[in-house]
Parts: sequence; structure tokens; C-alpha cells
Amino acid sequence: MKIKYIKYLTLATVMAFASCSKDYLDTYPTDETSPTTVFKTTEMVEMAVNGLAKLMVTQHISQGFNGEGTIKMYYGEYAGNNFRVNLPGWAPIINGAYFDNTTSIYDYYPWHYYYMLITNANQIIDQVDAAEGNDAKKKQLKAQALGYRAYSYTMLAQLYGYRWDDSNNGAQECLILRRSMNDPISMPLSSLAEVYKAIYEDLDQAITLAQASGLDRKKFFEMNQDVYHAIYARAALAKKDYPTAEKHAALAKTNYRLMNEAEYKSGFSNPTDEWIWGSYGASDEQLHFYAYHAYIAYNSSASAVRVYPKRISKELFDQIPDTDIRKGLFLDPKEYEGEYSLTTGEVEKPETSKMDKDTRAKYPELRSDALVAAYMQFKIKANDMPGVGNINHFRSSEMYLIEAEAQYFQQNYAAAKATLTELNKTSGRDVAYDNSALTDAELFKQIVNYRGLELWGEGFDWFDMKRWNLDIDRKEGGKGGNYVSSLAVKIPANISHKWTWKTPAREVDYNSELK
Repeated sequence: MKIKYIKYLTLATVMAFASCSKDYLDTYPTDETSPTTVFKTTEMVEMAVNGLAKLMVTQHISQGFNGEGTIKMYYGEYAGNNFRVNLPGWAPIINGAYFDNTTSIYDYYPWHYYYMLITNANQIIDQVDAAEGNDAKKKQLKAQALGYRAYSYTMLAQLYGYRWDDSNNGAQECLILRRSMNDPISMPLSSLAEVYKAIYEDLDQAITLAQASGLDRKKFFEMNQDVYHAIYARAALAKKDYPTAEKHAALAKTNYRLMNEAEYKSGFSNPTDEWIWGSYGASDEQLHFYAYHAYIAYNSSASAVRVYPKRISKELFDQIPDTDIRKGLFLDPKEYEGEYSLTTGEVEKPETSKMDKDTRAKYPELRSDALVAAYMQFKIKANDMPGVGNINHFRSSEMYLIEAEAQYFQQNYAAAKATLTELNKTSGRDVAYDNSALTDAELFKQIVNYRGLELWGEGFDWFDMKRWNLDIDRKEGGKGGNYVSSLAVKIPANISHKWTWKTPAREVDYNSELK
């Protein structure tokens, strides 16, 4: 077991130090250098930190798994309430049938991916203090590694931990807190409360170190204080620690103005002033047909898009006012009744369809052999084929929505209304937006709907529904929704597994403390 464990760490390190584009990350160019040499100087440590960023857009395990993009698509969107794709063969993932299947690759993938990030971050945290170089730079690099570890545990906690309300105040045991390369190989599961405590500690230390360093990042894919505050806000919201969530969301968004209409409609593939943190994507640094944009970008040449256009749910779409610019990023079929299948949403006779002709005229980047379907998305596009694009992980819009939700659950309804007004009306997303007459219950529904709309396709849907303890309820095409019958299901929030992935069998087999 010990040899297998060491090989895993070595493989993770090799992946982190793989060479890549000059325009992206200056990572260590060989897999033949010992860790002692890798962490000898701050310049080399910086390469290792860059390697963490690279891991987030690297293929893992098999072809279909692409780092953070897979988490967004398979776990955040496919399994959620507001995302539509005609893939009945994916019913086990889309309908939440694998939570208890500990031998499934889908149960194992997030565990493998995030613990790989944690493993590499731990090496940096353990060794950066002894590196040769500027002390301020060491503080900055250590802060960044702490940020990656905190982010990874935040995501793992939402996947493998109960929603906070079901956790007996965090008593549920769910994750292994690996925080040093000197930790024993076999370790017991820690409680959800202990995990969030460790996340908070990492972020407090990262913020302190970042401030002490006096240094700021140079690229959007690097971490800085704003990113640490954003991670803090998301983690605290999941923990339902609303004062902390509100505080850090406000701090995270301070330097990031909301996008104007032109920026909002520019394709979500390149950083704007609203992006707090993301991953870099370029034509010479891509995963081809397995990249995030190859699964979702409306102009992608990949069959995953051409044959299976990604769509918003009719149920959510119908609740958004026509005055909202975000509604215009989805194909409204109201003028084209009879031209498309209610079951699949797809145009039935493209050669004579006005819906097909109008859509292609409006979006000339759409591939000639791509299907046109009702409610299909035109929010996210690729910069190059088949799926090249930068990927956002945190935007200031999310921070506004975290603030509004935190304010609501602290019963500060006036503040929540004001925050939603700033996001939706003042920003120009919907100049007619007005929530002044909403009841408290209606206000929460607004938070739910506008998170669904604003963050659609970015990996939040399922995580939000789990946190809110709301049933997923998908309607069939022709019966109030736009899903095929096998995927038009209701998934109760109070089901026995509580939408919580179990510890993968591979971890149990490897870790004697779990037997």
C-alpha cells in the first residue's frame, strides 16, 4: 500500500509540472526532477503553483473527465433542475442514481480530482518556507496553495457531505482531512464541522499571508485576496453561516464591477471585469472534444453540442420577464409553434423552418450541421474549435447572489431586495426589475430564480438545490416542461442518501482506517 500511495503522489506531481503554453503557465518542464529540487527556489515553487491551475483543466482518469469542467457539467448542471439535454442514456447521472454506487467512476472522480489538487497543494505548503528566495513571494505562494486546498475541500464537502441542515450541526463524518505530506497514509473520516473549520483556517491564513506579502496576482487564473474571500463566501453559504457569507461576499466583489450588456452577450469565454477567478484556455492548450466548452458552447464543432444542444428549462425560462437581457440568451420558441418537437425541442423540418432560419441568421457561428432546438442556449460560446475557452469559477454576480441569500436568511429582507435590485436593475440586466411588492416567500423564490438564470451553465444548479433542500422537479415536453419522459422526473430532497456521494470504494480499499 505504501508504494502505491507514493506512486500516486508522484503521478500527481508529474501532472502538475507538465509543460504548457508560453502564454499560459510557466510550469516545470520535466518529470525527472526530484521534489527537493522542485521546491528549492521560489521560482520553482511558483511553477508548482502554476501546476495546480493546470490540473484544473487537465484530463483525468479517462477521456470524458476534464478537471473542473466535468464538475460543472456532470455534477452541477446535468444533475440539476434548470439544465436540459436530450441524453436519456445518461439517466443514471442526470436522475441521481449513482450516489450509493461506491464502485462507479462517477462516485470516484471528484474524490480523485480534488484530492489530487490537495496533495499537490500540501507539498507546496509543507516546503515553500524553506525555499530560497524573497520572503514576500513565499508568503504569496503559500497563500495560493492554501487557497487551492480550501477550494477543493469546499467542493468535496458539498459532494460527499450532507447539506448542513441534515448533518447534525456538522457531526456527519464525510472527508479525510489530509493537510500535510507527513500525515499517515491511513486516516479516519473527519466530520463536516471539522472540514469547514479547516477551510476557514486555511482561508484566514491565506488572507493574512497575502496581506503581509504586499503582492498581487498578474493573471486572472492566479489566486489573490479577492479569490480567498470568494471561496470563504461560498463555503460559509454551504455551511449556512450567513453573517460570514455576507461579509466575505461583499469583500470579494469590491474590485469587480458587473458586466454591461455587451460584455454579458460576448460569450462567457474570456475574462471581463466581473471575473474574480478562472482557468485559462487557448488553442495550443486544449482538451479538444473533452473540454468544458466542447460540451456546452453553442458554436462548438463537437457532436456533444451539435447533436445535443444544451438548453434552459422551460419552467425557469417562463418565469423570467421578457425585459431581461439574459432571457435573450436562450431561443424563445413562442413565435414558432408547430415547427419543433415538444418532446425533444428540436426543429422537425429544418429545410422549411423559420425557427431554424432565423436562429442561424442571428447566430452565424452556429455550425451548419448543428441541431436547432427550443430554449437552446447562446450564453456560452467557444473561442476556437472544438471547445477552446477560458472558464470562470467565481464572478462578482455570484457574490451579489450570496449576499442576497445571506441577508434573506438573516431576515434582513430590505437589504436582500436592494442587493437583487443592484444585480438585476442597476446593472442593466433588466431595467424594469422591481421587487418592492414581494412578500418574504416570494423574495426567496426570486433568489432561487435569479441564481438559476444568472449562473446557468456555470455549474451551480444541483449544488444550489441541495443546499436549499428543494426537490428537483423536471416537467416533460408538452406537459409544462421541455424534457424527454425518462429524464422528466421528480427527485425528492429528503431521499435516503440526501444527494450525498459515498466514500469511494477505492479509498476504503486503500485506507485501513475505513475498513
